[in-house]
Amino acid sequence: MRMRPTTVADTAADDDSVSLSSLTPLRYFSLYRLLMTSVLLAIVLGFAGDISFGRYNEALFSRTALAYWTFALVTMLGADRMLPTSGGRLTLGVMADIVFLTLLTYASGGASSGLPFMHVVVLAFAALVGQGRLAVFYAAVASLAMLFEQSIQAITTVDDATTFVQVGTISIGFFATAIAVRLLARRVIANELLARERGRDLAEQMRVNERVIRDMEDGVLVVDPDGRVRQANPQAHRLLDPAMPRPVTLADFSPALDDLLSGIASADRERVMVLDLPARPAAVRVRCVPAGEQGGHLVFVEDLARLREQARQIKLAALGRLTASMAHEIRNPLSAITQAAELLQEERRAETQARLTRIICDNSQRLDRLVSDVLELGRRDRAEPELLDVAVYARSFVDELAMRDASVRSRVRIDAPTSGAIWFDRGHLHQVLWNLVVNALRYASPGQESVRIIVRGEDDATLIEVLDDGPGIDIAVRTHLFEPFFTTHSKGTGLGLYIARELCEANGARLEFVDNSPGAHFRVRGMNRSWDGAWNVGDHNLS
Repeated sequence: MRMRPTTVADTAADDDSVSLSSLTPLRYFSLYRLLMTSVLLAIVLGFAGDISFGRYNEALFSRTALAYWTFALVTMLGADRMLPTSGGRLTLGVMADIVFLTLLTYASGGASSGLPFMHVVVLAFAALVGQGRLAVFYAAVASLAMLFEQSIQAITTVDDATTFVQVGTISIGFFATAIAVRLLARRVIANELLARERGRDLAEQMRVNERVIRDMEDGVLVVDPDGRVRQANPQAHRLLDPAMPRPVTLADFSPALDDLLSGIASADRERVMVLDLPARPAAVRVRCVPAGEQGGHLVFVEDLARLREQARQIKLAALGRLTASMAHEIRNPLSAITQAAELLQEERRAETQARLTRIICDNSQRLDRLVSDVLELGRRDRAEPELLDVAVYARSFVDELAMRDASVRSRVRIDAPTSGAIWFDRGHLHQVLWNLVVNALRYASPGQESVRIIVRGEDDATLIEVLDDGPGIDIAVRTHLFEPFFTTHSKGTGLGLYIARELCEANGARLEFVDNSPGAHFRVRGMNRSWDGAWNVGDHNLS
């Protein structure tokens, strides 16, 4: 079944929370009623007998006016306590208005007194305050009351038929007023609802924009035509002058930046320049953009150190793709060279030729390791993470190493007081542990438990630490540890730690060097759940 879409007008008719149906308009209505009845009461007290009001029954007019004024005063003072809903308070007031005005009309001699036109004001107020609800009903009640009043007049006095025609005309006016004001009220409510909806959308958009600007890596300032800073995100404070508590003008941030903006204030164009700021060791790039027709500018501040780091990462990524392509081309001829050298070794040759053949084989194997490392680096993006029990995996890894060298069992100690899970690709974790543990075994002492693998949990992360009791790493070397092709070993490729770090990052983990022990200390900080937070240790079996 197809449903009719809800329109703003429909919402206007059903929404009781808009301002026209709130208590404030009802108080205005009550105030009008009090003023009107006060005038009527003043007429009774000061001009009795001088005007036509109450000429038919002066006592009834006086008592009704006093009762009407009392009701108006009560509703004015206690309108919010008489009935729990605004609709009920409105209906009570309108019904009372119709009754009192009808009695006053009767006491003044009927429709010819002019008092029925006061019904029109009441009906208009009721239709507007009630958003059009029951407006026609109120008009019908007022018309019936007038017809009833005229019937009583016809019975008790001698009236001609034209008076009924006059009452009918007045009743038509009641309905016309109710319908017209009802349509007007619905339109007003629809416009108010639309304005509120637009206001909510605008407020939500402003909140989103503020959050985006706040979380941007670049600094953003909004500057008015007088150079006053209207808005500035935290990055702008950090990049320009972190020590400044709350700058008022752009000159407070940077006089050079203020001079730059003053130079382009008259031109509606973008300007970019690099500034050296005394508050920062590195320069920043500033981009000024006109903000709009009312003047002012948007000032974007970019950290050149971050831009250079991004450029370096892009170059490294391009270098990685290039070296991976070259590695594919090198492997085939390298395999042929290795096979030829192995065939030469099988033949009986002179000692010099045998030594040269061994040199060929050794360097061919080194090149093969280099090619394998480069190809492994190219496959880092194809991670297939799974939830692994690190303690179980580490013991299995040590058993694998022990099959190559039996001394590994006594030299490597695994400390895993609790079961820790890590979200990691199985093959990638093997490569990372291989690089870290083999390096540790290479530089550690030959004694027992010279290498330690520690597994522990920390908040939502699992830590894998590899320590050795070797000579440690020189301070001058530490800054280059994770750079590609950097090595201190004669037979190393210089890609081991670099590949290990790249594989960790591909799995949402981080590899870091810890400077807190005599030997080398590396730490892998990985997640113990999936990246989207949908998995945890309790939901899946650990491998």
